[in-house]
Amino acid sequence: MARGRTIAIVSGITVLAVGAAGGGAWYLLHTRGTPAETARRYAAAWQAGDTAAMRAELATQQPLTAYDQMRTALAVESAQIKLGQVSESDDRARVPYTATLKLKNIGDWTYEGRIDLKVADRAWKVDWSPATLHPSLASGASFKIKTSWPHRAGITDADGGRIDDGKAGGSVQQLVGYLDKATKKDVAKLGSAYKVDQAIGRGGLQETFQKRLAGTPTTEIQVGGKTLHTIEGTDGEEVKTSLDPRAQAAAVAAVKDVDKPTSMVAIKASTGEILAVVNNVGGFNRALDGRYPPGSTFKAVTAIGLLAEGVAPGDSVTCPKYATVGGLKIRNSEEEEFGSLSFLDSFAHSCNTTFAPMAERRLGADKLLKTAESVGFNQPLNIGVPATKASMPRAQSDAELAAEAFGQARITASPLSIASVAAAIADGTWRPPTLVPGLPQKAQEHPLPDGVKDAMHSLTSAVVTKGTAKGSGLPAGTHGKTGTAEYGTGDKLKTHAWFMGFKGDVAFAVVVEGGGTGGKVAAPIAAAFLRGL
Repeated sequence: MARGRTIAIVSGITVLAVGAAGGGAWYLLHTRGTPAETARRYAAAWQAGDTAAMRAELATQQPLTAYDQMRTALAVESAQIKLGQVSESDDRARVPYTATLKLKNIGDWTYEGRIDLKVADRAWKVDWSPATLHPSLASGASFKIKTSWPHRAGITDADGGRIDDGKAGGSVQQLVGYLDKATKKDVAKLGSAYKVDQAIGRGGLQETFQKRLAGTPTTEIQVGGKTLHTIEGTDGEEVKTSLDPRAQAAAVAAVKDVDKPTSMVAIKASTGEILAVVNNVGGFNRALDGRYPPGSTFKAVTAIGLLAEGVAPGDSVTCPKYATVGGLKIRNSEEEEFGSLSFLDSFAHSCNTTFAPMAERRLGADKLLKTAESVGFNQPLNIGVPATKASMPRAQSDAELAAEAFGQARITASPLSIASVAAAIADGTWRPPTLVPGLPQKAQEHPLPDGVKDAMHSLTSAVVTKGTAKGSGLPAGTHGKTGTAEYGTGDKLKTHAWFMGFKGDVAFAVVVEGGGTGGKVAAPIAAAFLRGL
């Protein structure tokens, strides 16, 4: 036992002797980690914006407020730190780095610096100073930027005419938006290149395409009055819409004298591009955000489903005065009845008592829902300005399914959405509508089932030549569908007047709030629009 203790003591003495002889070598040999490992952890924390993790690597604990000040002042969205080779001498080391900072709405700033390290508490730590963040940063100094903005780009119609100069009508101004003074909230959202009270877009296309229209400023990055770097700006880019000045003027003329709130949308059927958007009453943009029951315009959707299931325009059907489906008693407008007739004629005369039973027998809730979704219902919209998508919940009963078949129950749609249905019938493919060509879409195009397009053209033509829109003054070659949509509560319900249709490559939809019947009120407005073209 004594011999063992002696060996231990001798061994300890030997180690001390070696340590004394080697000076700092013993100290370094017993240092945890390497300067490269510490530098990597520090750089990773910097990239992540994790100042707590950065502080954990420091030789002396201190607040890293300079990093927060830099991120805020320069609107740093991300940082990439690339480390160079370590150079080491005794208990000191340095690691060069290249930092690339992505600055919001400004661009990238790349610069070089270095991380100094030393041994502290037997571990490699960052010997931090303000110069660790940037070689030119002294204690107490801060970052700031000086910007010079390019001229703001314009918003135009399809012909290149400016529509953001305040001269366009109120409906166009609803789409365009306006310029307003930036608030602190705006600056926080847009980036530090912007200043409070600077002109920015508010509402409509001006807000949606703020960054595109404004471009990026030429920006000087400064510390203590010294410019460290200049990032050259870029000019604003024009936003060209699909609005057709002739179609817009025709739509305005068609609705302006209607004494009830009236909205209209026209679409180029072959592309989905919006040609005209009008509201004869300001404020709420009913044309894009209205949530109306579509009434019998929705029979066009139901008809697409029935045709896809094998129903033909010439098939014999019945149109009694009343029908009952799932316990729901259904009647036609003005309690009309037509007895036995073709499916085409039942569509032309808008027979609820034909469509509700057929939807229940031939489609069911799932097929009707799938058909509606193939022409835009429940599909996301991205037209360039706010717009409410058409909504159709799955029917929860046969009674609800019957009501959905002719556009009642819980279905809601805007003129934009119904115009896109008309465009699908005109062209044979539903396309997500857009006001700014080339704008990425979330919804996919959907072709109509084989053979349905031609059949729907026959049905919609019959509405105009011998059905509910006959006598409305619609030009030859017009196809359409009227709608009289009930709303409210009570024994005698009010109705919105609808008409949707197309002529050539121009599809459209018009609604008159509380206007009455589609054939008598909405169809003549569509006729005036088409004559104006």
